[in-house]
Amino acid sequence: MIRRQGQQQLLLPVSPFFIWASLIAALLLDMVPLGRGAWTPDVLALVIVFWAVHQPTRVGIGAAFVFGLCMDVHQSAMLGQHALSYTTLGFCAITLHRRLLWYPVALQALQLIPLFALSHAIELAIRMVGGGVFPGWTILISPLLETVLWPVATLLLLAPQRRTPEPDANRPL
Repeated sequence: MIRRQGQQQLLLPVSPFFIWASLIAALLLDMVPLGRGAWTPDVLALVIVFWAVHQPTRVGIGAAFVFGLCMDVHQSAMLGQHALSYTTLGFCAITLHRRLLWYPVALQALQLIPLFALSHAIELAIRMVGGGVFPGWTILISPLLETVLWPVATLLLLAPQRRTPEPDANRPL
């Protein structure tokens, strides 16, 4: 990433292994049986959006679809409920990624509220059409929590890229 007006440091290339390990870790974190309530944030959706914004050529709509099918199978949800939601999230994140990266992290989080709300609205609509029960108004808390977690995800997932390469006397970074 290019340094803009002294705001950000130059990032190292991201390892594809780290990208996929973080996605699988988020999938496993969402699969932990903690009695998933309607208000709990969807960590996998957050990580999919993060990598779709920061690495759109490596994590795209296809990866979002596959991880959505994994969540559908795990939660015994209507097949395609999470897949459609994550695919829409991935598409919107890739569409916005160039504009979004020009803003500071806090403003990025504010711009992502509609994406996370749309994702939960899609899941809720498919659940309700399939004859599911309305989970209550606490479902409105989940997109807000995902938005609050965006700076934390940015800090954690960009940390390996911020490490300094072997500096030498002629080329300090």
